[in-house]
Amino acid sequence: LSSVFLPQGYPSSVSDDYLEYQIWDTIQAFASSLSGSLSTRAILEGVGVGSSTSTPLAATLMWLIKDGTGMVGRILFAWCNGTKLDADSKKWRFFADLLNDCALSLELCAPYAVAAVGGSNGTMTSILCVAGVAKSIVGVAGGATRAALTQHQARQGNLADVSAKDGSQETLVNLAALITSLWLLPILDGATGLTWLMFFLFTLLHVFANLKAVKAVTMETLNRARYMIILKQFASTKYVASVKEVNRLEPVIMGLIPTGNFII
Repeated sequence: LSSVFLPQGYPSSVSDDYLEYQIWDTIQAFASSLSGSLSTRAILEGVGVGSSTSTPLAATLMWLIKDGTGMVGRILFAWCNGTKLDADSKKWRFFADLLNDCALSLELCAPYAVAAVGGSNGTMTSILCVAGVAKSIVGVAGGATRAALTQHQARQGNLADVSAKDGSQETLVNLAALITSLWLLPILDGATGLTWLMFFLFTLLHVFANLKAVKAVTMETLNRARYMIILKQFASTKYVASVKEVNRLEPVIMGLIPTGNFII
């Protein structure tokens, strides 16, 4: 199992924060996969699967429009924010997962929105396009920051090995979530209140595990937030904080930057 799921030479071949991050990352991926199963069922219901009034062509066109909108969103987001993802990888990683939860919530609401307007295809298409753009942004931000974190974790020129083993871990988690979904979805069929309760619990677990995961990462380079933390502590105490202390104090919510009055 070690040779299948952990990089060769573990633990000396990876950073000290590798195991803690991967444990929390595994938990968040499992919760996200379960939430995704619930939203997928809602999407299929919204496009009319099982309805005699829906046609395969209409559902296909709706799906293609959703994918096309997402592709445009992916390009625009990478153009606007691509240069910011390296320095604030923890913030963007957390932002991507929060945005993914928002997209899943929107998809879960889709059947109710369609029913409220009398089964309009335009309403469903609009919802899927917005969710598709959000998920495209998640793909860019999540993939780019995952690459930055993998580079941080790989300590013996084993970037490809660490990335490959991370893929194996993620595949195993998704397989476990798939098996769980096969058992869970029939139980939740027709139970709207229970479905929303489970989705809320999975989302809560997903956000909590993501927060713990990014907080576990100990970056050894300076960005603006970590630099400001060091300056603030040194200005007030004449003490240079350690790498772990700085990372523990670094905010991971987008838009938050440590501030203070400094006398240099």
